[in-house]
Amino acid sequence: MANIKSAKKRILTNEKARLRNKSKMSALKTSIKKAVNAIENKDKDAKNLYTEAVSQIDKAATKGLLHKNNAARKKSSLDSKMNKLS
Repeated sequence: MANIKSAKKRILTNEKARLRNKSKMSALKTSIKKAVNAIENKDKDAKNLYTEAVSQIDKAATKGLLHKNNAARKKSSLDSKMNKLS
């Protein structure tokens, strides 16, 4: 355990950030899975879920939750699945 006051504060803020990031990543993964399932099942709502997932991927990359290349790879994968649908 840390003895210095600033280190103790840092531990608390790191824990808050870890929980926030975990929640955001979980939501991101869920939206991607929903979009992929909708595309594979050829649902009429697939386009909306796809745009929502891409938007969340972009936001995650902007906030630093995902690396930009990782985000690009996820979007490209969704794009290719979406193109196969139409």
